Amino acid sequence: MKKIPLRRCLGCFESKPKSELYRVVRKTDGEICIDKTGKINGRGAYICHNIECLEKAIKGKKLEREFDTTISTEIYDCLRRELAGDE
Repeated sequence: MKKIPLRRCLGCFESKPKSELYRVVRKTDGEICIDKTGKINGRGAYICHNIECLEKAIKGKKLEREFDTTISTEIYDCLRRELAGDE
């Protein structure tokens, strides 16, 4: 049986299958983007398909801490749009 990779959400800290989470990645050049394929090289952080988890991560500056850099509001807005379209 194939092992399912688990990742932890930055909002609720629950471990879930990687396929159930959004991946935000900091590429090697420092650019922050949303990785829909899960294959972009760089440091990844995961957030549930849940607006409450995203808001908790934003409020606690979890992505900034994870990537040790400031995150533009465009990234957060893009994540909010993705979540709105998901529901």
